[in-house]
Amino acid sequence: MNVHGDLQNIKAHIIKALEALYECTVPIGQLSTNDLNEKLVEITELLDREVAVYINRQGKILQVSVGDSATVDLPELKARSNQRLSGIRCIHTHPSGDTTLSAPDVSSLRRLRFDVMAAIGRQGSEIMGSAAFFTGEQDEDGTPRLQGFGPVQAAMLNQLRLTWIITAINKKLGRQNMNETAEEAERALLAGIEYTGNPSPWSLEESLAELARLAETAGATVVGRFTQRRDKPDAALFLGKGKVEEIAMAVQNADANLLLLDDELTPSQQHNLEQLLGIKVLDRTALILDIFAQRANSQAGKLQVELAQLKYNLPRIGGQGLVLSRLGGGIGTRGPGETKLEVDRRRIYAKIHDIEKEISRLAQHRQLHRNRRREARIPLVALVGYTNAGKSTLLNALTGSEVFAEDKLFATLDPTTRRTQLPDQQEILLTDTVGFIQKLPHTLVSAFHATLEEVSEADLLLHVVDCSNENYELQIAAVMEVLKELDAAEKPMLYVFNKSDRLASPNLCNRMERGREGVFVSARSGENLDLLRQRIADFFAESQLSLTLCIPFADGAAVTRLHQIAAIRRTDYNEQGTILEVLLPHSEAEPFLKYTIEESKESKS
Repeated sequence: MNVHGDLQNIKAHIIKALEALYECTVPIGQLSTNDLNEKLVEITELLDREVAVYINRQGKILQVSVGDSATVDLPELKARSNQRLSGIRCIHTHPSGDTTLSAPDVSSLRRLRFDVMAAIGRQGSEIMGSAAFFTGEQDEDGTPRLQGFGPVQAAMLNQLRLTWIITAINKKLGRQNMNETAEEAERALLAGIEYTGNPSPWSLEESLAELARLAETAGATVVGRFTQRRDKPDAALFLGKGKVEEIAMAVQNADANLLLLDDELTPSQQHNLEQLLGIKVLDRTALILDIFAQRANSQAGKLQVELAQLKYNLPRIGGQGLVLSRLGGGIGTRGPGETKLEVDRRRIYAKIHDIEKEISRLAQHRQLHRNRRREARIPLVALVGYTNAGKSTLLNALTGSEVFAEDKLFATLDPTTRRTQLPDQQEILLTDTVGFIQKLPHTLVSAFHATLEEVSEADLLLHVVDCSNENYELQIAAVMEVLKELDAAEKPMLYVFNKSDRLASPNLCNRMERGREGVFVSARSGENLDLLRQRIADFFAESQLSLTLCIPFADGAAVTRLHQIAAIRRTDYNEQGTILEVLLPHSEAEPFLKYTIEESKESKS
């Protein structure tokens, strides 16, 4: 490590003392140490010249200089954002012992945007010091305002809560530049807990990797990850205080403006973290809701997103929670009347009520469509599966449609239904539904019940599995958990192992099926799609009767009924009446058995 500045005529042992300063470290969140201050002052007394050290937020000394701090230029600062502090503080000596910051000191603070500029010097037997830093505010002419502190004993300067000061300043600077940065991608830090007492089948690394994909889907750039082993979350901060301190430093160093937690936060935990870190804090639920808000296109989808967001945000609008909601009468409630917070809550409750009524109205409308479909006896097949398993791509491949599909989580939110024909000429309706995910909160399942109601109404579920994903078993389990909440886990199901073209070895197929009724396909390349169509056709053929009927011309009502339930496969005529080949469910077959000429196939079930 080189010492910078004018080193002429400085003795070798002093140069070594200056170089030894690089070995000093300062605790995170502390301005300096008594030992470092003493060494700086001792060298200054030997040289009768200024000595300056430049320290980053991890407490590492980046540069040691001899001379005027106004002439220094640190290469680490060149890539720093001009909207935030540099991440480096300067501590230097005044040989005179007068620690009042000079004009060059203040100029350096402004030019290099130091976290803190501090001057120290010996006065009698005491080492005294002064410091200055930005306030995050501006004067009327737009000049950044500074705050001075001292002279005081240098040991008192070391008691400054440096982390929180820096966080507060950057938060204010961020607000000033909000318009300039609004279009920039949010820079996110990820954090999660590995629970020692209740281990999850998902490893924390895998869960954070999925959280990173969610963040990228929402438009954020992930700039760091933090993990912690705990028995349970901290009641106040979710994470431990030491970990939050570490994250606070990373917020500054990585210029992050968003923290994403892998588990659901309580309102108080979210509030406390935002106050301490000075940035926006969201949990996995809020992140998924944000993605849903971006993806919803239909009226029902947008209403469901708004409903879920309102229910999520209701306990997070601040204040004293239930205490304020009880204002009205009695001891302890008399006073100024209804608070602004209570007004906000009442408006949210009213909005939730209105949205739920509208969603109910739309649900009744969809029910009419389903009733007509039942009367027409058109089977419904629903695609279910983990998000990004390829459901939309499969729908497009089977139906020839062009539904939006993208290699992102939750690319599809609104259910999409398309009509297609099976190899035996039977028509079915194929519905694509929103993907599932691990740690999907029950509140989301409840709010999006209308989106998922097609699953409950389906005659057959195609469980689409990304067989190229090493966590496919965990993804299958996550999907089954949601299906249980929808009371659809017992429905007939055919597993569709998609992306089989990415399998490293065909031998993996037998292990994946493990007794499951399944087909390996590639929706993108078209591999085995004909086999999948045939398996769907076989399922419906096995649950129906294929009959040949001769209905007398006088019983025209029977023919009309068969047309209504879309059971007719072929029509012909002879002297006795109308000859029909039909495919009938068992529940509809009884009235027509008397017209049977021959029963060509009977249900195997």
